[in-house]
Amino acid sequence: MKYTQYFLYTRQRHDRAYIRNEWIEFTIKNPVKTEIQSDGRIRKWLKIEEEGKYLRVILLEDGETIHNAFFDRNFKEV
Repeated sequence: MKYTQYFLYTRQRHDRAYIRNEWIEFTIKNPVKTEIQSDGRIRKWLKIEEEGKYLRVILLEDGETIHNAFFDRNFKEV
């Protein structure tokens, strides 16, 4: 997996350090929802059953480089 410097920096925060790489990879491959942002970045969501929350992963336009990953408190599956 490829990462932005921003992702590597935010990964050090206590509220994001426990997000597992396998959760991120699984979300990218099996999202329940995908959206393209106006800047071309790609948002993907998946419920992580162990946490009972939805993980949002944001990829750069290339669809491979991870820019951000966090639990999205406001996501509602349609």
